[in-house]
Amino acid sequence: MGACCSCLGSRSGDGSHAQLLLAENEREAISALLQYLENRSDVDFFSNGPLRALSTLVYSENIDLQRSAALAFAEITEKDVREVNRDVLEPILILLQSTDSEVQRAACGALGNLAVNTENKILIVEMGGLEPLIRQMMSTNIEVQCNAVGCITNLATQDDNKSKIAKSGALIPLTKLAKSKDIRVQRNATGALLNMTHSGENRQELVNAGAVPVLVSLLSNDDADVQYYCTTALSNIAVDEINRRKLASTEPKLVAQLVNLMDSPSPRVQCQATLALRNLASDSGYQVEIVRAGGLPHLVQLLTCNHQPLVLAAVACIRNISIHPLNEALIIEAGFLKPLVSLLDYTDSEEIQCHAVSTLRNLAASSEKNRTALLAAGAVDKCKELVLKVPLSVQSEISACFAILALADDLKPKLYESHIIDVLIPLTFSENGEVCGNSAAALANLCSRVSNEHKQYILNNWSQPDEGIYGFLIRFLQSGSATFEHIALWTILQLLESNNLEINSLIKENETILSGIKNLSASQQQTQSQAQLNSQSNEDQFDDPKVELFNLTQQILQILG
Repeated sequence: MGACCSCLGSRSGDGSHAQLLLAENEREAISALLQYLENRSDVDFFSNGPLRALSTLVYSENIDLQRSAALAFAEITEKDVREVNRDVLEPILILLQSTDSEVQRAACGALGNLAVNTENKILIVEMGGLEPLIRQMMSTNIEVQCNAVGCITNLATQDDNKSKIAKSGALIPLTKLAKSKDIRVQRNATGALLNMTHSGENRQELVNAGAVPVLVSLLSNDDADVQYYCTTALSNIAVDEINRRKLASTEPKLVAQLVNLMDSPSPRVQCQATLALRNLASDSGYQVEIVRAGGLPHLVQLLTCNHQPLVLAAVACIRNISIHPLNEALIIEAGFLKPLVSLLDYTDSEEIQCHAVSTLRNLAASSEKNRTALLAAGAVDKCKELVLKVPLSVQSEISACFAILALADDLKPKLYESHIIDVLIPLTFSENGEVCGNSAAALANLCSRVSNEHKQYILNNWSQPDEGIYGFLIRFLQSGSATFEHIALWTILQLLESNNLEINSLIKENETILSGIKNLSASQQQTQSQAQLNSQSNEDQFDDPKVELFNLTQQILQILG
């Protein structure tokens, strides 16, 4: 702390003591401050006598006293960071107005230290701290730049401050300083730009300030901190569709650079580069471009690493990439299936499990070859093993995957053999509409076009588990939900149209099922009659789902004779 007051013992050019030029109140303040400093561990410098002594030096016209006050505030706030009031901040903000670079540097440092505290962040901005800080950011002195930008970085972590900073004119100098040759200034400036990317409005201000080309150019920076701030900022910017379109048209090298960073020695840079690609892959053009840029080998490697955030980023990214039909076969050929199936056991993160299942579902969407590969990799068996004991979000994804797989006639024999119906029936009891609906749809599809070769699977599951297919039909017929009633009627129609005598007799001879069908038929007929009385247009009737329900009941009753 002695260095902070070194000017107190300085001499004037003629050999006389400088203190002879001091005003009486200044000499008293210096004397008091020296006593306080001798007992600094027991002194509160943010109130009463100590603060008055510091303030006296601040308001002095003697530049040496101002420097001493600024240095004292800088050192005190390094060791004592807590909420302070206006009386403490006001003298520091006064020091910010100084034209002396030493005073500017120390005052910016003191304010930056205090700006670690949330309440102080708000108060500094309320008291007009942004304007002098922006001015100091544009200083020719590197130390002043560094401390001013560091303070802005801290202030920008507070949500209420972000829009104020964005509209204050700070973004353009921050963007310029991000290209500084001083690594400390670069880190602070890119960190501040990152802090400004957490809301859509601020991201747009940042884009308008020309920050994107600078952030992209800094992806090749040698400093891992700068890389991290820039990849994270670009990842946040890529959340917005309008920004993705702009990136696609103005930054042709972005994807290749991010793909390279997935191989960074820094795990957090790897993670943010992967997340940036995930966000870009919300658009179909980027889904294809990431694959063309060689992203798949990096992603498949990251899926098997030991760092959970990296695994999550990679599986989220491949999930988006797998949406594009052109990528399905390429993903399978790149060796993703086994790692994805292994991730289904990742019980520490249901988000990872969800993305893994969703990716598998996407890969199964359009190709018999892909579905066969999926089955061979053990995906169906693993999903069946887990589905009744995983969290609801994962269960929802698995049930959706089952519904897609059951649509494929080529896969039905394998699904029967896997005894998938044993888990589909319990899932139809779920109170979650998606799980229940997906499982019912999968079950209904497995009940369509049942061959004599596979009829035994339907017969074995007719009454078990949990009252089996029969119980599912009764519950859905009596559900009161048009969607569920439709699924039940459609399933019954598919079973009847399979023309299997044993299956048909199970329906024909079951009074509960028959009465359920007849009740729905009568109810829909009454509804139709009422609609005609109310002069409902033919077009409205055609769009009414109840009309389709009535038509299904008539088809079933006609087959039943």
